[in-house]
Amino acid sequence: MNEESGDLGTLLRAWRDRLSPADVGLPAGPSRRALGLRREELAALAGLSVDYVVRLEQGRATRPSHQVAASLARALQLADVERDHLFVVAGLLPPSATEVPTHVPPGVQRLVARLGEIPVAVFTASWDLLSWSPLWAALLGEPTPPQAGPTPNLLRAHFTGTSLGEGDACIVSRSGSVEAFGASLVSDLRRVHGRYPGDRKVRALVEELTASSDRFAALWESGAVGEHQSELKVIRNAMVGDLELDCDVFTTAGSDVRIVAYTAPAGSDSAAKLDFLRVSAISAIAPHTHSPA
Repeated sequence: MNEESGDLGTLLRAWRDRLSPADVGLPAGPSRRALGLRREELAALAGLSVDYVVRLEQGRATRPSHQVAASLARALQLADVERDHLFVVAGLLPPSATEVPTHVPPGVQRLVARLGEIPVAVFTASWDLLSWSPLWAALLGEPTPPQAGPTPNLLRAHFTGTSLGEGDACIVSRSGSVEAFGASLVSDLRRVHGRYPGDRKVRALVEELTASSDRFAALWESGAVGEHQSELKVIRNAMVGDLELDCDVFTTAGSDVRIVAYTAPAGSDSAAKLDFLRVSAISAIAPHTHSPA
């Protein structure tokens, strides 16, 4: 199934060269010589080491894992047919239609990169965190690197009492109760479980949470099916205190990824606090969009 060993490196260099820094939220700068992304920028976006990206491009590494290939496809903002070709050239089977999509369409990647004024993140249909903006990290904490554990997942965080990000930020209240929030997530996961019957990660998540959380197990046994809705939340951030924010969830047609965005009315106290966090994020976090491997 694999093509010439050198084809993978050639493709990666070509795709990197065609991607504008602005498309991933990076400043081009007057002194920039690279037409597209630098290797270190691609490595940061994909959650890989620069050395490994170099070895891939030079043909010294030709068999990336499924996880690495998916991360590269997201970072390079590949179209679906290009993503599938990357998998084939790497000697991998392209993702099946029976599995939850983890590929973020290029337009969604650009949207996240350019929405610098709001905290925004992209999740799979089963609520694995795929990418996020620097303001999301500043508000809720930098998500745990995938090398340090499993992919951050909203249901796992909620039912095990953990957090999607590092730090002391937390959600202290919702327009709906904590119990209603959990029930909404579980009924949403059951809908996804039925839609993607061949997804092993979804089955493993259900088994894990059924074993570790009596509350999840009871909700799962109820058989309720639904779709998770947007709501108003109060988030407590260690740097700026409490922020009252609208949390809206958008589903991308054709890919089933979720875009989650937090916003506050212009001129509000919460908007001013987001502005302060934004300045901190710009000075402390680069590149502007992150993607777990």
